[in-house]
Amino acid sequence: MNAAARVEGLDWPRIEADLDAVGCAAAGPLLDPTECAALRALYPEEAPFRSRIVMARHGFGRGEYKYYAHPLPGRVADLRAALYARLAPLADRWNAAMGLDMRYPTEHAAFLERCHAAGQTRPTPLLLRYGPGDYNCLHQDLYGAHAFPLQVAILLSEPGRDFSGGEFVLTEQRPRMQSRAEVVPLGLGEGVVFAVHHRPVAGTRGTYRVNLRHGVSRVHTGERYATGIIFHDAQ
Repeated sequence: MNAAARVEGLDWPRIEADLDAVGCAAAGPLLDPTECAALRALYPEEAPFRSRIVMARHGFGRGEYKYYAHPLPGRVADLRAALYARLAPLADRWNAAMGLDMRYPTEHAAFLERCHAAGQTRPTPLLLRYGPGDYNCLHQDLYGAHAFPLQVAILLSEPGRDFSGGEFVLTEQRPRMQSRAEVVPLGLGEGVVFAVHHRPVAGTRGTYRVNLRHGVSRVHTGERYATGIIFHDAQ
């Protein structure tokens, strides 16, 4: 099944309802086991990537990741375009609710042209690898003035077989309230859609913004691979 058909087959009313309610949503299957294995197999290579980040060197956690170089792997590029087209109307609705002027083109290529015109030309989709004891600190993937407000992570390893621990975690900082955490269990090839920076919340006095950060809890055993699809490029 091609990427566009797989994306169209997701339960979008439920995904959008979950995003509106808690800022993240389990998307369902986006890659099959063969596609997951093919992406995992890229990690030791150099040519598919533009840079490698060892998280401990920067205080990001433990583990490492690599940013894909242009051209992106075909399945990653196809999913990036198809998912963006589905998420752009929701991003527009969120910005309108928060009183932000930014609106997004219907096609991802047009949004990338906007990023590139502003000097954001480096691709941001990435491949992450965690081993025992590794984790990803809570963070936001903001790489310049133009940042699409949603992104997607896809698990490339099978929980319980390839690794244990390593849950996706999202925290929400609410004004004058304690922060709230959300954990999204994923299976092999399944994705999670989540807010990059903030989202609108309806309150008794109107709509306000809450701030979100995401990360990965400590891996207990084995190796956990994931690929991240960020829709804006980096400076």
